[in-house]
Amino acid sequence: MVTTTAPPPSAIKRPLVLLLALACGLTVANTYYAQPLLHAIAGDLGVGEATAGLVVTLGQIGYALGLVLLVPLGDLLNRRRLVTVVLLIGTAALLVVAVAPSIGVLDAAIVVVGLTSVAAQILVPFAATLAADHERGRIVGQVMTGLLLGTLLSRTVSGLIAQVAGWRAVFVVAAVLTLGLTFLINRSLPHHPPTTDHRYHHLLLSVARLMAREPVLRLRSAYGALAFVAFNALWTPLAFVLAAPPYRYAQAMIGAFALVSVPTAFITGTVGRLADRGHGRALTGLSLGLMLVGAGCAALGTRHIIMLAIGALVITLGTQCMHITNQSEIYRLDAAARSRITTAYMATYFGGGIAGSALAVTVYAAHGWGGVCVIIGGVAVAGLLLWCAEQLRQRLRTRA
Repeated sequence: MVTTTAPPPSAIKRPLVLLLALACGLTVANTYYAQPLLHAIAGDLGVGEATAGLVVTLGQIGYALGLVLLVPLGDLLNRRRLVTVVLLIGTAALLVVAVAPSIGVLDAAIVVVGLTSVAAQILVPFAATLAADHERGRIVGQVMTGLLLGTLLSRTVSGLIAQVAGWRAVFVVAAVLTLGLTFLINRSLPHHPPTTDHRYHHLLLSVARLMAREPVLRLRSAYGALAFVAFNALWTPLAFVLAAPPYRYAQAMIGAFALVSVPTAFITGTVGRLADRGHGRALTGLSLGLMLVGAGCAALGTRHIIMLAIGALVITLGTQCMHITNQSEIYRLDAAARSRITTAYMATYFGGGIAGSALAVTVYAAHGWGGVCVIIGGVAVAGLLLWCAEQLRQRLRTRA
């Protein structure tokens, strides 16, 4: 007689997982709505493409500031209240973007939009805290599916709305969605006691101490930064490529192009499960290899739309696999410090993203799409060298 052991029950109910996934997707989307609109923003506000391109970079600078200043509060304060206040401020900032009379006002407001979009990074470690040990990678992966769908579909939704009603309408719709989400979160998010009683400045200092103390956190932060350099180097100048000859796509088509990478959002649960089973190193090498192959495909994209689509899909797949693997690894380190671990990891991650956006816009202006693809390929090679060094170090440690 064969006996089977039933899987342990889940510690977090599925409706709450879906709400957290939805919340992460809608809040992080606020940071990306502008990407396919850069050409339209430049024309409406009378600025050059390079100046308009900085809108994306400034939004990510705001996001990085939020990671450093707001996310650690998730260990110190009631997360439901914290997320509610942050989202209300974000709603107001989105409305300012919608009516901005100049690029200066828009830039200032988009920094605040980025700052408040870190609500997603307060909710991801909250999901990890609520989940049981045996399901943490899977639950984080499911919540990240929502976050990634928000990242990817935001461009499509943005382009479609702008085609019909103009780019400003995009941010009005975003403000309405964010306000509705605020009320839903305030009613549904469970109460969970703070995990620390540190004062705020001690809390911030403890982030640096965690980074110094945890080699896994340092390594995974480095991988994450490299991956986000590649991701933003791909997507930031892509609107200019698609708006230029030979494609000459309208805003709706530029936004719809992002649909090619949507399937990558649905592999996050599988990646999380594989990471839970101890395959993190193999997934890391695979992720970097995908980024390198994707850079080669994307380099052919100035004349071949299919190759551009394949390159975008493969690069996005590699960067998202890396991100999920990294999160699965770092959330095993210290259960009482998950918000601060998120800050340490995501601040480095978005530092890479800021560098990727700024570098891609500059290189695109000087060397075109080919130069951007060289950046993506170079980042993948740097990551593979780091991965090989890690593998060698582990083998030497095992032999000793």
